[in-house]
Amino acid sequence: MSFLNVEDKTYLVSGVANKKSVAYFTAKLLQEEGAKVIFTVLNEATKEKVAKLFPGEQIFICDVNKEDSIKEMSKEIKEQDISLAGFLHSIAFANYKMEKESFLDTKSNDFLEATNISCLSLVTMSRYLKDSFSNDASIVTVSISNTKATSYGYMGPIKAALDSAVPFLAKSFSEFSNIRVNAVCSGPLKTSAAAGIPGYIDNYLFAEQLTLRKKALKTSEVANTISFLLSPRSSGINGAGLTIDAGMSCNYFDEDIVNKFAKY
Repeated sequence: MSFLNVEDKTYLVSGVANKKSVAYFTAKLLQEEGAKVIFTVLNEATKEKVAKLFPGEQIFICDVNKEDSIKEMSKEIKEQDISLAGFLHSIAFANYKMEKESFLDTKSNDFLEATNISCLSLVTMSRYLKDSFSNDASIVTVSISNTKATSYGYMGPIKAALDSAVPFLAKSFSEFSNIRVNAVCSGPLKTSAAAGIPGYIDNYLFAEQLTLRKKALKTSEVANTISFLLSPRSSGINGAGLTIDAGMSCNYFDEDIVNKFAKY
């Protein structure tokens, strides 16, 4: 038996798009630990990509921007009598333009769409999957380490809403089960999704220098924490947001960076 104790348990993972994603690293680790992993993807094109990454595994199409699609996905899982030991919600979307815009220029349609996909989908998917979760299942969502990150634009407030939703969702599940809900609040990562954020590369390089070890956070490190939270070993953690940033958030006044700035 491995430490995580996830052998023969089934986990639902959303958000796998390529080998650089947090969801991909998490799914691979769960499989290595003996768990069965099933997936949700946006469309047929993504399904083909994920099928190549995880041959033979079950993949459900689920467009989280459409409630009927979420309902259909959950119905298929229930009809197959699949008992879920955990669910990774690793979904986010923002309609970033090529040029960086001021937060003042945020369009209501963009904000509402991003909120529905990046935040509310956690609640909606969890609600429809409710009857497929085991009594002690674990739900984990992926947030960010600092919701005030300027380069993140209007996604900052949306991720803050996601963080806020976690304890409320945990409280709701506690009314009838031991299902837990937590968030992993990750520092900047080198992923394909992050590359689409205006000004992200410069912020990523700066964040690397703010880590206590002077080495950027690895996607695999975030996946390790997610896998722990999804496992029974984290049974005492609920309604929480765990910051994974290699110490960046406690090192705003890094001596080397302060000294370089002070010389000018």
